[in-house]
Amino acid sequence: MSSPDTEELATTPPPAERNAPAATEGGRFWRGLTGSLAAGMAVLAVCVVAIATICLFTGAPGPGLLMLIGHPVAAVLALLAQRVVDGRTGRVAGFAGLGVVVSVTAALSLFWWS
Repeated sequence: MSSPDTEELATTPPPAERNAPAATEGGRFWRGLTGSLAAGMAVLAVCVVAIATICLFTGAPGPGLLMLIGHPVAAVLALLAQRVVDGRTGRVAGFAGLGVVVSVTAALSLFWWS
């Protein structure tokens, strides 16, 4: 009980996605690395804000205002750049990934490694 429609569907390959970036081995590594850095920066920003909130209620000294502003800003910049890395290919994705690395490195060097 097959109809002409089902026979055509069975023999026709599905259409390829137009916007799917071609995943090379180096590109996959770069996307994974920058994605991990962006996610780690977001988690760090949430932790800094949570610790500052706890310190506010307990009266303990906590992170300063610069840390409370800098971490979320760096996390947002890294996550926005990572969206570009995930959605594009070529130089645009490479430079956006470099933006993720620079954002995370700047936040860590300014607030933690100094």
